[in-house]
Amino acid sequence: MRPIDVRHLGRERVICCWQVGDVLIDPGPESSLATLVEELGAEPPRAVLLTHIHLDHAGATGALVRRWPDVEVYVHERGARHLVDPAKLLASAGRLYGDDMERLWGEIVPVPQENVRSLAGGETVDGFRVAYTPGHASHHVCYLHEDSGRAFVGDVAGVQVLPGGPVIPPTPPPDIDLEAWNRSISLVAGWKPDSLGLTHFGPIDRPYEHLARMRDALAHWGTLARDLDPPAFEARVREDMAATADPDVYLQACPPELQYLGLDRYWRRRDA
Repeated sequence: MRPIDVRHLGRERVICCWQVGDVLIDPGPESSLATLVEELGAEPPRAVLLTHIHLDHAGATGALVRRWPDVEVYVHERGARHLVDPAKLLASAGRLYGDDMERLWGEIVPVPQENVRSLAGGETVDGFRVAYTPGHASHHVCYLHEDSGRAFVGDVAGVQVLPGGPVIPPTPPPDIDLEAWNRSISLVAGWKPDSLGLTHFGPIDRPYEHLARMRDALAHWGTLARDLDPPAFEARVREDMAATADPDVYLQACPPELQYLGLDRYWRRRDA
């Protein structure tokens, strides 16, 4: 088992693909595929487990299947159709990233239907227990590797660039749901994992402390987004990130200008 730093846009500790034997969890974007393939060497993956279909986690999936056509791809049933036909996913992402789409994420290749394995939550796949964990995304799942006790949590447990550093909740639109997210944190804690595997970034050996910090950070950002206008919220988030050991990595992994949008949409739906 190892974390593979795909070095997104040439920067370390932004996006991590986890390799567990011949299984990959969240391969990252196609723009970083060359790094991932180089790290894998001559051994192709047998399966890809996706926590969700956001491009920083799953964008390389179709290109991996094009390279190795026998790879099986596991994804929540709500996201499966968008891997096969990514038009709506790309339109949604394009509204957020505009002209930076290709630079950030590279080529988005459709995944053939026959390679896709849909999940609902509650399954066990090759020694990984699967749970449906919405809140960050309506199509988010987490995986517990039963042999090691490590829970691979996608964005449910947020961003922590360096051990002991701040825990940041990624809250881009359109699916942010704070109540569901807190339930998902509780579900992961209920697994009693020995450790967590973050996509942003790496292993967490004190899972309960980390999940508690994530819950507090989520409440804090939710309150800020409710009480502040967009410029004030973004300025506050940038100020918090500037105080970290490596602010540029946090800014790349969790762009402040996008975080208000997801939380504001959540509050508007809740008030309606």
